[in-house]
Amino acid sequence: MHDFIGRTRELAVLESAFRAPGSAFLPIYGRRRVGKSELILHFLRGKPAVYAVGKTAPAESQIREFLRAAAAALREPLLATFPAPDWGAALRVVVERGPRRGKLILALDEFQWMAQASPELPSVLQGLWDREWRGGTEVLLILCGSYMGFMERDLLGKKSPLFGRRTGQILLKPFGYREAARFHPGLSAADHARIYFLCGGIPLYLRSFSRERSVDTNITATLLDEYAPLYREPDFLLREELRELEHYYAILLALASGAAPSRVISARTGIGDRSLHYYLSRLEELGYLARRYPLTGRPPVQRQVRYRLEDPLLRFWFRFVWPNVSLILRLGPNRAFAELVRPELEAYWGSCFERLCREALPALHAAEGVAAACEIGEYWDAATQIDLVALRNDGWTEIGECKWGAVRSTRALAAELEARVAGYPHERKASLGRRIFTRNRLDAVPAAAAAPVRLHCLEDLYALKAPE
Repeated sequence: MHDFIGRTRELAVLESAFRAPGSAFLPIYGRRRVGKSELILHFLRGKPAVYAVGKTAPAESQIREFLRAAAAALREPLLATFPAPDWGAALRVVVERGPRRGKLILALDEFQWMAQASPELPSVLQGLWDREWRGGTEVLLILCGSYMGFMERDLLGKKSPLFGRRTGQILLKPFGYREAARFHPGLSAADHARIYFLCGGIPLYLRSFSRERSVDTNITATLLDEYAPLYREPDFLLREELRELEHYYAILLALASGAAPSRVISARTGIGDRSLHYYLSRLEELGYLARRYPLTGRPPVQRQVRYRLEDPLLRFWFRFVWPNVSLILRLGPNRAFAELVRPELEAYWGSCFERLCREALPALHAAEGVAAACEIGEYWDAATQIDLVALRNDGWTEIGECKWGAVRSTRALAAELEARVAGYPHERKASLGRRIFTRNRLDAVPAAAAAPVRLHCLEDLYALKAPE
């Protein structure tokens, strides 16, 4: 077993539901590989709990497996052979054999597969909840699923039999950059950032990278070797979630080298506007794409909206691996890295660094005592590109420049930032703050600079307090 990392707030929610009087119903959902099952299993340790995982199997088989799991967990061997004709009978007998005092946890993981084999199961749970569990026998019901659409529509939505019955919910998100660094203690801030640029905050991917190897060697061994754990992971991930893969692949490939408006995506892929909107929306729902627009304080118009590939592993894979599969197989992992990846890698890190800086800004505000809410994004037009824009509701607008590469002159970089400030349409007429983010620490900006500038290096960002 790996050491369990993070998820302090989610564990506190689960513990509170378990310790509080009365029954509780907590759906847990989120994208695949984000660590939902690991969270549940960690929480269940030492507690009276039945844990069962759904699968693509007949209902009878899944009911029987649930009863065997209950027999082992509750030390009631007869449960394994109990002749339950349906889910209602199986769930009822297991709860009856649960602890006489205290709360029994029923954790049904990959619930979408159980419901697919037994469409009546949500209604069965509704009946048990309304008639027996909510006001009588104490049960903590956890339903967990990876299909975001199913969980939000068929379990939490208004048409679901279970609508309105949850006592809470956990949408489990990937780790932020500071928590992700805890998977590889002892590495430099730059290497923590590089790994985050590749793996994001997905625990499975982070665990695939060894802290005993350099980042370059990890890329070669983990992403470019045809037998490596992440070489086909994006392909498997997309096949589990989507149909008509050729269209999704075309879109992701079109976005791998940078954000683009829908008309450009349509031209690159040959997908018509109406169909394209559906595919883009589906990828947004899964968290793989995000809409971006120039942040000025005014609502964006549609022609300003760009779509960006947000998932770090997909972004790297569609940039370097998928377009070069034949070459990678012919060259082998080491030559493929040297010839196809390394020449573009520093520029690639630079674009990823901008995202990390935007992610870090709320923690910087907290460290500086800034309590104002703000909207964080970027700005671009035909003449100006600004890496970071923050519109604070305390009357401040912040403009930021992000530099991953070497900086020869702090004075010159501050002048470059000032030129970008001049190109920003300052419609709010708010006070302007200036920030520069760099990989390495810089000398102070000369006092003669046009305006005060806050300097932040990568080590500063990683030294910020990580969320609990």
